[in-house]
Amino acid sequence: MTVSIGLLGAGRIGKTHAKAINQLDNAKLVAVYDPFEAAAKDIAAQTGARLDSLDAIMNDPAIDAIIIATPADLHSDQIEQAARAGKAIFCEKPIDQHSDRIRACLKVVEETGAKLMVGFNRRFDPNFAEVKRQVKAGVVGDVELVQITSRDPSPPPADCAAHSPGLFKDMMIHDFDMARFLLGEEVSEMSAMGSALFDTAIGESGDVDTASVMLKTASGKICTITNSRRATYGYDQRIEVHGSKGMISAENMRNTTVTVANGDGYTVEPLMDFFMERYEAAYRIELTSFVNALNDGTAMSPNGFDGLKALELAETAAADVAKARELANS
Repeated sequence: MTVSIGLLGAGRIGKTHAKAINQLDNAKLVAVYDPFEAAAKDIAAQTGARLDSLDAIMNDPAIDAIIIATPADLHSDQIEQAARAGKAIFCEKPIDQHSDRIRACLKVVEETGAKLMVGFNRRFDPNFAEVKRQVKAGVVGDVELVQITSRDPSPPPADCAAHSPGLFKDMMIHDFDMARFLLGEEVSEMSAMGSALFDTAIGESGDVDTASVMLKTASGKICTITNSRRATYGYDQRIEVHGSKGMISAENMRNTTVTVANGDGYTVEPLMDFFMERYEAAYRIELTSFVNALNDGTAMSPNGFDGLKALELAETAAADVAKARELANS
């Protein structure tokens, strides 16, 4: 069956999803909505989708599924509206910026029987997915230590920083989900630290640009996550899992694997510099999984519960850092 999809949000992530849908044989983007009509027109011109209002898309019985790529503070309301309209839902993270609101939203999803998938695209990155497959197969034995590194090339613009839910809810939330994905257990303990070391706008907004978090599960597995909003050398994305039988890791991506060796030493290609390039395949595989789950009747993954647990970890980390800041200033 070809799944008919309506897209809410025509920003850069909306464009990424529209491009991915266009590459699928069993899905078709039929309608797009964005309050900024020029952005929606761009997607319509590239995909053949029609421009429509949000309500019209929600109420169109010919549309099977909704992709929510709008600003984060709209997600939970739009999930509920789509669920009540009988649509399957793919929603970019986070479901909401507050865990209480997520719980209320998931109650509506449960009551309506709606299918919901949350956009944690890194689970679908071929390299990270292979690490998970081998860990699950027991290649490294019992997992003992997980290390996750995530560093952006540069901070977001000042106007974005002022409206951001913060590093933990906006950036590290991906790593919290990856930690749960790789550990295979829920987190029972956390210690978080954060600083505003180099970006004045981020600091003035009360957020941090540099952070480190340590997680521990009930069985004793430990995960360390480090984030920075600045990496002068490119988009730094690495994971490592150490276990009783060995270690497995996924390193950074480059445009090519070419290495030049001469009298000056070894030179390699720089790291990819943008998350949409680094995770282009992951976004496509992610939507393939969503559409296939609809056609096969299989469970959505990651689901609403995964979205809730990642946000809860982000809230705890942010609260730890805020408490430390208060103590330092008292």
